[in-house]
Amino acid sequence: MNVILSSPRTVFTMQGLAMLNDNVSRESLRRSLNYYAKKGSIVNPRKGIYTKKNYNELEMACALLKPAYISLEYVLSRAGVTFQFSSDITCVSYQNRTIEVDNRLYVFRQINPMIWTNMLGIEQRDNVAIATPERAFLDMLYLSAGQCYFDNLRPLNKKLVNQIVPTYNSPTLAQRVKRFLT
Repeated sequence: MNVILSSPRTVFTMQGLAMLNDNVSRESLRRSLNYYAKKGSIVNPRKGIYTKKNYNELEMACALLKPAYISLEYVLSRAGVTFQFSSDITCVSYQNRTIEVDNRLYVFRQINPMIWTNMLGIEQRDNVAIATPERAFLDMLYLSAGQCYFDNLRPLNKKLVNQIVPTYNSPTLAQRVKRFLT
């Protein structure tokens, strides 16, 4: 329990806690976590996931499906590239899936593993992997086959976009980028 309360993290998976407590059996750890969850010291919002009472929703997004990073509409709207706001947290991962936790939707879009394993344009901060606006722009173009709309491309660093494009290994995407950025 001290591991959870003393950690700067706010979201923990059963697997991650088992690695931190290698001298404790999985069954003993599970019983202990369930005890503290019933007591109200921690929260168990989803099977296998335990959180502090006030957890970081972005950290939750990265814990639900691993590996995953926050991208697409979530990043683009906060960067001012798109103006349509959604409270959903959109991520890129190895499968398409929508998960609801505490009345919040976490939407995961599947992308080629060769793309999401390349960390160019993905920042890691405070236990959260999040795309830069440039990476989110490219993810959106790639996943939507170019059938998307952007309200304001000025916040994007075009040089950085062009540095990240080869990560996708897609001549079609390179053509889409040219069309949108010229």
